[in-house]
Amino acid sequence: MTTFDNTLYADGALIVGAGLAGLFTALKLAPRPVTVLSPKPLGTGASSAWAQGGVAAAMGEGDSPHAHAQDTEMAGAGIVDHGTAEGVTAEAVARIEDLARWGTPFDRDDFGNFELGREAAHSANRIVKVEGDRAGWAIMQAIIAQVRRTPSIRVVEGITALSLARENGRVVGVYCRKLGDRYSEPIFVRARATVLAAGGLGGLYAVTTNPPGVRGHAMGMAARAGAVIADPEFVQFHPTAIATGADPAPLATEALRGEGAILVNDRGERFMPAIHPDAELAPRDIVARANFRQIQAGRRVFLDTREVLGAAILTRFPTVSKYCRDAGIDPVAEMIPVTPAAHFHMGGVKVDERGRSSLPGLWVCGEASCTGLHGANRLASNSLLEAVVYGARIAEDIGGLEPAGQLAPFKGIEWDEAEGNRAEEVLRNSLAVQQLRGIMTNLVGVERHREGLQQALRDIAVLEAQAEQVTTAYLNMTTSATMVAAAALKRTESRGGHFRTDFPEPDPSWEHHTQMTLGEALSIRAAAR
Repeated sequence: MTTFDNTLYADGALIVGAGLAGLFTALKLAPRPVTVLSPKPLGTGASSAWAQGGVAAAMGEGDSPHAHAQDTEMAGAGIVDHGTAEGVTAEAVARIEDLARWGTPFDRDDFGNFELGREAAHSANRIVKVEGDRAGWAIMQAIIAQVRRTPSIRVVEGITALSLARENGRVVGVYCRKLGDRYSEPIFVRARATVLAAGGLGGLYAVTTNPPGVRGHAMGMAARAGAVIADPEFVQFHPTAIATGADPAPLATEALRGEGAILVNDRGERFMPAIHPDAELAPRDIVARANFRQIQAGRRVFLDTREVLGAAILTRFPTVSKYCRDAGIDPVAEMIPVTPAAHFHMGGVKVDERGRSSLPGLWVCGEASCTGLHGANRLASNSLLEAVVYGARIAEDIGGLEPAGQLAPFKGIEWDEAEGNRAEEVLRNSLAVQQLRGIMTNLVGVERHREGLQQALRDIAVLEAQAEQVTTAYLNMTTSATMVAAAALKRTESRGGHFRTDFPEPDPSWEHHTQMTLGEALSIRAAAR
């Protein structure tokens, strides 16, 4: 490591983000040198650790990658890339074997076979899970332990990426700050190859299941650097976040509905069978809208697990049970109050089959990317699968940058828990962030319409203009919010996670991906004034 003029040199590849996508890429690059940047200690700030369901993979008797791909395309509402779906599902078993080899304690039967669960819109049991609802946490613990044992991986905690650095049209690293340090000069981390794996944008919404720091920073950075963004309008709202008022909202995994749990309103009426033949196991966008409309009509919505699980929920779904207990809910005897919440972004930085973005030198994986796998509506438990498949592909594409070696730490950059927590609280509670989250929830949420989207774009522009000091981090947030709202205004139809009350039906002429640069989004925003 060489330091001068506030520049740090990352030998080999630089990975921005320490969720499953970033860490899996790092492990697949070993023994080649890798530097991983993480704003918080490993495992504490990434959405991956919060995933409850598991990893989708066709491993059961009578199942096949092709059937998995068909389910993926069906859920994606007509715009899933066929070749991407077939390719990703074909690689699923190999990536599960990687995770198992690195110590993930997947649920197995007495003969050592994987126990496979079922989730909405899957035609077979194919969810590889851990203790019912602890897959994300368990996978991340195993991966983190493996990363810590790998001398070729340098992990830098307590540093936040702000902007991509470009020279002669190529991405050559990132500008960063130590977490909570707003006033010092940015640190430039230079690298031959940069991998952006810094998550989605759920935190742009007032009700979200995502960790607090997941606010669209990755897509915002890439868009400001000129990258092509694909499908930003497609935001998935999980139907069953637990309605406790907590921020972020704890999640009641879809696997509960896979076990037979039902949705009822406060009158005791079960409403999903009249809406879709698969009832509670309909695609997420349909269930989320049904719950949303019940709440808009003044009803409360509950997930009732009592008959199908009873006391078994305590041992089979320990994470959900703990969330309930923390909120004073007894899930054995009481129904669980639920609400839709921003959960996953199907859009992101457009990448090809190798994870390459439109910017030379920049690869993107995980929720920050748009691979074409999810289309307009992600199939349950395909997110972790996509992360590991593209992590492996990116590692293969980047491979051979430098010889193997053990990396020394970057000096002077350490995680300060007190300062990090303080910085997060200040940002989350700032009026500008609260206003932005309110705009996105109220005007760019589960249901949208022309006037609301135009108002959202105008309001976002005002927030940027009126903020006393628009930090780069906040600009990344407003940039991502602008991309989502502009694309939602442009797509004059309803499809998957994007629902327009003024255009409530799909339009065959829109059966394709959106591709948009920040320049186009800003033009749409300007026209909305």
